[in-house]
Order: sequence, then structure tokens, then C-alpha cells
Amino acid sequence: MLPITLAIDSGYKTPFNAHFLLEKATVPAMPYTRPKGKPGFFRTKDFIYDEHYDTYICPNDETLLYKRTMPTGHRLYVSDGSICRDCPLLSKCTESKDAIKQIRRHVWQDDLDIVEDLRFVDTIKKQYKMRSQTIERRFGDAKEQHGMRWTRYRGHDKVSMDTTLICAAMNLKKIAMLLIKGPVMV
Repeated sequence: MLPITLAIDSGYKTPFNAHFLLEKATVPAMPYTRPKGKPGFFRTKDFIYDEHYDTYICPNDETLLYKRTMPTGHRLYVSDGSICRDCPLLSKCTESKDAIKQIRRHVWQDDLDIVEDLRFVDTIKKQYKMRSQTIERRFGDAKEQHGMRWTRYRGHDKVSMDTTLICAAMNLKKIAMLLIKGPVMV
């Protein structure tokens, strides 16, 4: 049996979603997301994570030690300010007054790293590319042709009824187009 592949928008590219999908034996096809941070400063990928010692190693070969796990599921790693204060790379590392660099790593970051590596597999690339031709087109059609940019009603029940009618109309349109084209030869 082939694994199920699921193409996901960048807004859903989180460690939790990556972990959940991999646990369910579903291959997530997630897009590239630009690293966050100030230009000219080191990014997290410039620091090397050492799994064995559970530490980060900075570009100047100093160690950032684990401090605590935050309620959000991120593990906090901090540098020693007394060492960093005299570092020649400090201006590219942090603006902290205490000269302390902090890095947050989610407990499921390994799953997100696996998903990031899967992004380069040819079948995953094709699957993600299909997303723009299938589901994105449906959303665009719903917004432009069927007025789904804004709701015309108030309240969950009325909005749900309106959305159901619009989806039914879109499905009827799709069926009509298939009937016009005739049977598809496989």
C-alpha cells in the first residue's frame, strides 16, 4: 500500500502538524518557508545542533546549553554571557544587553526537519505542484465567482447553510462540465 501524501499550505507548516502527519503514516508535502530573523544576523541554521549532548554550537565554537522547556513545547538554549561578551562575532549574533544568545527548538523539530528534507523528493514536488492546479483553483473560483470573500449572513447556522449551497452549486457545475466532455479514457 502506498503512503498517502498531503499537500499543505505554508500557514500549516508547524512542528505539531509535521509530527501528527508522520505519526499517521501520511507524507506531508509542505512548501519552502523563508527563515525569519534580522538581515545580517546569524540564523538558527548557522548554529549546529548536537543531539548527543542536547546543545547548540555557535559559529565561534561555543556551546549554548539547554535551560528549560517552555509551555509552547519549545526548548530554550542559552549561551554564557561572560564568554559571548568578548566574542568577535557578537554583533552578528545578538543585540542582547547581557550578550546572551537564545535559541528556541521545538520538541518535534526533528519531524519538521524530516518534512523539510522530503520537499526535495521528485514525487513530493509533483504532488505539491498539483495543489495549485486542484484545490487552490477551487478556492479562487469560490472567492471570485461565488462571493466567498465575505459572508452575507450572520451566525454559524446561516453561514453554514450559505456555504453548503455554494459548494453544491460548484459541484453541480463540475458535474455539468464532466458530462459535456464525455467519458474520460484511462
